[in-house]
Amino acid sequence: MSDRTSRAGGTPGDAPTDAAHHVASTTTPATAPLGGDVHGARAAASGGGAPDHRWAALGVLAAGLSMIVLDGTIVGVALPQIIGNLRLDLTEAQWVNSLYAVVFAASLLSFGRLGDRFGRRRLFLGGIAVFTMSSIVAGFAGSAGALIASRALQGIGGAMILPTTLSTVNAIFRGKERAAAFGVWGAVMSGMAAVGPLLGGVLTQYASWRWIFFVNIPFGLAIVATGLKFVPETRGERGTGGLDVLGALTSAAGFGLVVFGLIEAQDLGWWTPKQALHLGGFTWPAHAAVSAAPVAIALGALLLVVFYAVEQCRARRGRTGIMDFSLFGIGSFRWGNVAAAAVAVGEFALVFVLPMYLVMVLHETTLTSGVVLAAMALGAFVAGAQARHIAARLGAPRVVLLGLGLEVLGAAATAFVLSPTTSPWLVAACLVVYGIGLGLASAQLTSTVLLDVPTGRSGTGSAVQSTVRQVGSALGTALAGTALAAGLGERGFGADPATFSTAASWAIALSTAFLVLGFLAAMRVAAVASTVDRQAASTH
Repeated sequence: MSDRTSRAGGTPGDAPTDAAHHVASTTTPATAPLGGDVHGARAAASGGGAPDHRWAALGVLAAGLSMIVLDGTIVGVALPQIIGNLRLDLTEAQWVNSLYAVVFAASLLSFGRLGDRFGRRRLFLGGIAVFTMSSIVAGFAGSAGALIASRALQGIGGAMILPTTLSTVNAIFRGKERAAAFGVWGAVMSGMAAVGPLLGGVLTQYASWRWIFFVNIPFGLAIVATGLKFVPETRGERGTGGLDVLGALTSAAGFGLVVFGLIEAQDLGWWTPKQALHLGGFTWPAHAAVSAAPVAIALGALLLVVFYAVEQCRARRGRTGIMDFSLFGIGSFRWGNVAAAAVAVGEFALVFVLPMYLVMVLHETTLTSGVVLAAMALGAFVAGAQARHIAARLGAPRVVLLGLGLEVLGAAATAFVLSPTTSPWLVAACLVVYGIGLGLASAQLTSTVLLDVPTGRSGTGSAVQSTVRQVGSALGTALAGTALAAGLGERGFGADPATFSTAASWAIALSTAFLVLGFLAAMRVAAVASTVDRQAASTH
């Protein structure tokens, strides 16, 4: 068996010598100063010096990841109560719900590169601090402006946390342990998004909407304390040419505008304006020839083209940028990211559509709706825990295929069973199947995408995957919302139960089509892995 297969499937095997040397030279013990100590790092890597806290570090990183993933889905359930309490208008409510995702997506690439350069633990703990402090501001917010500003700060904190968790896991684990660690990371990433509505429903119903933010405070403090003790400091390739300020600005503005356009298109209109856009002192009128949403998407795409040109120019001059486009020359990285985007589209389309169906058609409570969605999380957590054992037999790419196949089956079954008289527990059963597939695919897709990425560039690779997931989640919400609105027609949420059920079915069917696309991309990943393994075997 080749070493590459060993790493992919989680079977025993020695880590590559060059990778081990790189970790030894870029990882410092958790007790070392933030600046890093190379000699202490080598001692720890060789078995001496500081004790091995890698699994404790994984627990800390997973806790930080849980906070930011939950925050992406927990607010939607509490939004009606927030609107009533703070007297938000429609535009303000939209910004409270969507600004977190916009700022998050816009900042990921920049912070991924900064983590490689200045230290991943440093950026992770800084992100936890920013996220916790902004949660305090959000919980005490007495006006729309304060709450919206705090959501923007939460997005910045989240963007500091997400890529550093993944790149740290990639740096400190090797062989079968890396597969297990990625399984935990993937299960948390996929499962906690479905837990958000349940937790939000419980806190809103039995306490107050403010507690969806206050709950982050004790967790944030605990994560900082344990992170200082257990999480080692790691760095990537320092690079040359100074900070890539122009690349950071164009990528942030480009991704931010694209995600904003995708999220807001269902309210502003995909082409013809449905309503005016008010942003600070600027107003895009409802009588304009074109909606603001497609203009934002087009402008964002143009800025991303400029970003690509900037990064290519820096590469030709031998200067390091925030994005290494040569990574897309790696087949597993390229096709794995396509599959990751498809998984995000499918998951967030379901999370967006099903709560409305359960409440407005089946007349279930917000809490019951959260319990039904938690069935998805249950399947994801159980499957994620078992993914590495299955991968040891089949290999990670085949586990991704199996997982995506189950996702397609679960989503298609969900779309098929929706009706005005469907039992919510039948929907939950379909979501368990979908969740099992999600847990298998997400757990191993993460390791597959980063499998051939050099450790020194794992921060950049992790940030790319995180950005792809974030854009995919926005696309899933936007497409599902558009399909739902088209099915409901002029009556909107006042449509009869049969019409609403049919519209929800079509919206989920559309997300299923994207999951099929992800399955095809995963087939390409498996083909690339098989080709590389055959080449490696022929050299032995």
